[in-house]
Amino acid sequence: MKVPPLDLAAQFELVGKEIEAAVAAVMATHAYCNGPAVRELEAQMAAYCGCVAGVGVSSGTDALLCSLMALEIGPGDEVITTPFTFFGTAGAVWRVGARPVFVDIVPDTFHIDPDRIEAAITERTRAILPVHLYGQMADMEAVMAVAGRHGLAVIEDCAQAIGAVGRGRKAGSVGTAGCLSFYPTKTLGAMGDAGMIVTRDEDLAARMSAIRLHGETERYYHRYVGGNFRMDSIQAAALTVKLGYLDRWIQRRQAHAARYGELLAGVEGVVTPAVRPENVHTFNYYVVRVPGRRDELRAHLAAHDIATAIYYPLSLHQQECFRSLGHAAGDFPESERAAAETLALPMFPELTDEQIAHVAGTISDFLA
Repeated sequence: MKVPPLDLAAQFELVGKEIEAAVAAVMATHAYCNGPAVRELEAQMAAYCGCVAGVGVSSGTDALLCSLMALEIGPGDEVITTPFTFFGTAGAVWRVGARPVFVDIVPDTFHIDPDRIEAAITERTRAILPVHLYGQMADMEAVMAVAGRHGLAVIEDCAQAIGAVGRGRKAGSVGTAGCLSFYPTKTLGAMGDAGMIVTRDEDLAARMSAIRLHGETERYYHRYVGGNFRMDSIQAAALTVKLGYLDRWIQRRQAHAARYGELLAGVEGVVTPAVRPENVHTFNYYVVRVPGRRDELRAHLAAHDIATAIYYPLSLHQQECFRSLGHAAGDFPESERAAAETLALPMFPELTDEQIAHVAGTISDFLA
């Protein structure tokens, strides 16, 4: 039985006609860039996330970049973040001229360890950038407590966690700003690249709105130096349609995760995801640990037509482009261990129970 990592064709069968109509409506107006469809999505997304404003941008990475620029973080500044995340998190910090300062992760949820953050703060620290990895929120209560004591901004990387909840608060609504990605593999995916910044600060949102348009506050008048981070209206129209399905898609993912958990319970050699009791996990990815045999298991699953992925195979402090930061192997042992042990199993709303059983059974047979 063939099991893909996700099935965008199956999703389009459900929403395709509505998306085609929404895209046609945009084409009729010819407002292709940052048009009324973007305003509609911004309003709906802000409401969904429990924020007062949304700023549509061109990608999740550009959401991070725009947020850092709006907070005037740049050369000489430091931003504390995790080394176990997608490259764009630390890459955005580097691109504004600031220094990413890595703090190791907790081993159960793979989030930044809040107990280690304070020791990494210096007089140059301007912000903390926690990542809500795989669909579960980091310990924002602890992160915000540290930030509050030191007067730091907090930018939530919510690229994988739209709809996730921690202590009753939606991802993106706790910190200074939250950055969402709508890359097609995400729980809410566009038809290409798109992103969003959500915030409870209207003045900051206005600044971000200008920065995404080269810092323009009125046509050809530039208060800031910004960039071209606009969202395409066609993407906004498609996302507005999909937003109406988001909660039911999350519920399906949660049901699939529960089924994986049942079938893999007691299978020695595999560790299923930990969900903190205060959290609602959305399972953008279903990631297990396989100590010592991850690569062998992945090859075995591939031989049985089961696709998997590794998020992420190399801790950021070991990436060649960050060599000048001066880190070495062993500096962040939990991040390095996660990079060597984690494996993402197929996870998407249309996944069938038969497919889940096939994946779990193949894993169990191999590890037995």
